[in-house]
Amino acid sequence: MNLKKLILICVLLLSVGVEVQSQTNLYPKREFRGAWIQAVNGQFRGMPTETLKQTLVNQLNSLQGAGINAIIFQVRPEADALYASNIEPWSRFLTGVQGQAPTPYWDPMQFMIEECHKRGMEFHAWINPYRVKTSLNNTLAPNHIYNEHPEWFVTYNNQIYFDPALPESRNHICKVVSDIVSRYDVDAIHMDDYFYPYPAKGADFPDDASFARYGGGFTNRGDWRRSNVNVLIQKLHETIHGLKPWVKFGISPFGIYRNQKSDPLGSKTNGLQNYDDLYADVLLWANKGWIDYNIPQIYWQIGHPAADYETLVRWWARHAENRPLFIGQSVMNTVQNADPQNPSINQLPRKMALQRAFQTIGGSCQWPASAVVENAGKYRDALVKEYHKYPALMPVFDFIDEKAPDKVRKLKKVWTADGYMLFWTAPKAKEEMDRAVQYVVYRFEGKEKVNIDDPSSIVAITRDNFYKMPYENGKTKVRYVVTALDRLQNESKQVSKKVKL
Repeated sequence: MNLKKLILICVLLLSVGVEVQSQTNLYPKREFRGAWIQAVNGQFRGMPTETLKQTLVNQLNSLQGAGINAIIFQVRPEADALYASNIEPWSRFLTGVQGQAPTPYWDPMQFMIEECHKRGMEFHAWINPYRVKTSLNNTLAPNHIYNEHPEWFVTYNNQIYFDPALPESRNHICKVVSDIVSRYDVDAIHMDDYFYPYPAKGADFPDDASFARYGGGFTNRGDWRRSNVNVLIQKLHETIHGLKPWVKFGISPFGIYRNQKSDPLGSKTNGLQNYDDLYADVLLWANKGWIDYNIPQIYWQIGHPAADYETLVRWWARHAENRPLFIGQSVMNTVQNADPQNPSINQLPRKMALQRAFQTIGGSCQWPASAVVENAGKYRDALVKEYHKYPALMPVFDFIDEKAPDKVRKLKKVWTADGYMLFWTAPKAKEEMDRAVQYVVYRFEGKEKVNIDDPSSIVAITRDNFYKMPYENGKTKVRYVVTALDRLQNESKQVSKKVKL
């Protein structure tokens, strides 16, 4: 980067009023760059199998090109499944009719896992824990758990939910998650902002009977409701890590934890609150280590009168609670609102500068993925040209595992019918947590100093154990460096090979 460009970026950071960090924060080597692909909006409903497969491939190709390294894909919108399940029925958001299998038969989650992994992306299975019907007009399949145990459920605001107070509800949800984690090679289980439902005006959640039965020891119903959700979150974390310790458990809560008027430690905002309205004590979950990452949905603009983006980013950065924190970004809100200090541009530059100014913030997630793919407001162009200009590895989840795999073996250059190739052999591993699942290939020109902390040197992040080199005339001296990554993206020591291209 030339000096003039660096000075301009530093001036922008100062104009935003954020703490200027080192140049590595401008192009971090490790950064969560996620995107949510939802099903509940009906974008896939009734789409022929091959058409849907091609649609998903096209989305993934576009997102990969935009530097996205994690896909959060909705697989359980209404206690149903966009995957082959013996516990819950096929989702109507896939086939149009709940319980109806796709024809020709396929498994969307397995398909997405394979397609994400071949592109170097993580796959996070996104589930909604309690929701059963988004509208009472919807028809449930005969084999839906509601028809077997209607006593587990409550009706509220024209929707049906599992009663969060019931042990049976928690057991069923954990059973579903256990099934997913056991049978699929997911990188994470993800839940968004729907815990107790968003409150309907003038109507309290109908849990009098459950409170009478299970509320002993609680004088405050809000505390009791939070305890119900806490028990589920802890149980889910234990379930996931008991099966596969490397599978992460992440939450994407509503963007406001508490307002300052409710709690002196809250944010200077005036909106719905996770703690008080959804009974989701997100900070407790992070503090207790029950969640492995947190992506608050800060979908407002800088300058919003009730929920200012900058105020909330700063608040969450101070309350990361020693767990990875990423920012949930609204693509449309960002491109539809002008920078308050420069009305000729949208808010993306200021938002990205702010996000990268805090060491406690390790990346962001884009809502919705389709808006990135459609390049709304040239958002995707900006990611490609500037903010995701170079590849990024995932942040290190060292509280789960900090041991790096061994280095690759037998790195060699070979002429083949397909061209000039680098080949290597996977390192040996005694346990699954130590096994190499990906490799990073770096390129350094001539006598250039090898610095694998510089992401501009990354030419591939791959699951293959080979890399095709761009041969020219055999006169260009190049050094390639290869490292191994385990399931939690701990990086091995480097192995290098000099070549002439």
